[in-house]
Amino acid sequence: MSSKDLIITLPNPNLRKRSQKVAVIDKKVRQVIKNMKKATLDWEADRPHESGIALAAIQLNQPYRIIVMRNNPDNRDDKSFHVFINPEVVKLEGEVVEDFEGCLSVKDIYGKVPRYAKARVRATNEQGQSVRFKAEGFLARIFQHEIDHTKGIMFIDHIKNKDSFFKLDHSGELIKLDYEKIRQTGIFRD
Repeated sequence: MSSKDLIITLPNPNLRKRSQKVAVIDKKVRQVIKNMKKATLDWEADRPHESGIALAAIQLNQPYRIIVMRNNPDNRDDKSFHVFINPEVVKLEGEVVEDFEGCLSVKDIYGKVPRYAKARVRATNEQGQSVRFKAEGFLARIFQHEIDHTKGIMFIDHIKNKDSFFKLDHSGELIKLDYEKIRQTGIFRD
């Protein structure tokens, strides 16, 4: 089984559960992090028009508050990651901007999601050191998306406009999806 096959997708109910705080960065936690990185890269390997940018541990059915994020999300050749343990958004700032998001756990669906333009984040890195920083633009969006995962929230939960759902066609172009057909898949909260 490829590590990308470890990624769970909706309607798996575990994606809707809150993840638990990591108390100790031990051998098991380090293995989860290693698996997260590998699964993200394996997922994108056969997708020429999509990139695996970030992943939360719950997406591998591991209920830990851990996210991994590509160091350079714009460069598929850069296979390195930052690790954030127990990440929290301390403050959201700036205007709310609507932009496209996808998710490795929401198969073949993209949506226009409103997110704050800036986010102040705190976390622990893989070495156990506390880190704090301000993220803006796309980086702020990624943090909000991934930290939502640790709370059992999916990007589709933020979409209120039924005309904001899309998929990629074979050439990488976004095409509109029928909301009622998506609804029948059981991916939305009841």
